This record gives sequence, structure tokens and C-alpha cells, in this order.
Amino acid sequence: MDQASVNNSKQSNKTKDMVLSALLITLVFVATKFINIKLPISINGGLIHAGNTMLFLAAIVFGKKKGAVAGAFGMGLFDVLSGWLAWAPFTFIVRGVMGYIIGKISWANGKEGNSVVLNIIAIVAGGIWMMVGYYFTEVILYGNWVTPFTSIPGNITQIVIGALIGLPLVIALKKTKVV
Repeated sequence: MDQASVNNSKQSNKTKDMVLSALLITLVFVATKFINIKLPISINGGLIHAGNTMLFLAAIVFGKKKGAVAGAFGMGLFDVLSGWLAWAPFTFIVRGVMGYIIGKISWANGKEGNSVVLNIIAIVAGGIWMMVGYYFTEVILYGNWVTPFTSIPGNITQIVIGALIGLPLVIALKKTKVV
């Protein structure tokens, strides 16, 4: 293979990688923005959305980097475009790290997201990180150490619903051998 072919192949892979990342970011954003229910779960309200489902899918199917990028940019963009600007930097970090954690664990030991048990462990670990991250976010934004505890039931609900929908989607997608 000559140098021009190698360069074209590398460019093609970079393009595919960028397109896939953009698609995953879009899936997380759209699912968060348009597939949601606002509930009076806590003092601060509550938003149950399908963005977690897409974040789980991105991280488990494509790994830690794609999970981190999809979570950080997809949900961060939601905050920016939905009037939650003060939350955006925190969401970027919390959801980016969450996607990374889920991808890292689900791809551990060469499993590449194919172990249901590892995927569940990954979602639980990522969910715990999300609750801790958003607890401290609320402490910073609201200046109160007690009120953020009221958000925990809504966060648990989001994780459970996301897992109940996302894990079967991951299994189905992996069976198609498209990815």
C-alpha cells in the first residue's frame, strides 16, 4: 500500500469517527430534549428523560471515549439550549465522566460491552457518580447541603428507566452486527 492510500485510509477513519461522535451526541441531545417528562419529584423539580438511555447505548456499544463525548456534549448542549446555562459546565463534567466510567467498565477484560453483568455494574457505577456529581453541583448552585438530597429519588428513577430501556437496546443492536 502506498503512502497516499494510507493517508486516505486514515482520513476516512477520522471522518467516520467524527460522524459517529456527532451522531451519538445528537442522539443524547434529542433524547434528553424531546423525550422527557417533567415531574414534581423534588423541591427543585425533576426531569426524567431518555438521554440516559442513549448515553448508556453510546458508552456500552462504542466504549469510554464515545460515551464521554456523547454524554458531555449531548447533555451539556441540552442545558445550554434549554435555559439551564448555569448547569451546563457541571453537566459537561458529570455526564462526560459518567459516559467514560460506563464505557470503561463495560469494555473491561476485553468484553467490549458484551457482558450483561459488566454492563449493569457499569451503569450502577456511572449512576452513583452522577448522583454524587449532581449532589455537589446543587450544593454549589443552591448553597445548601440538605436540599440536594431531594434530587436523589429522581436521579435513581432516571438511571433505572434508562437501564431498563437501554440494556435491551444494546443487546438488540449488538445482535445486528451493524456496529
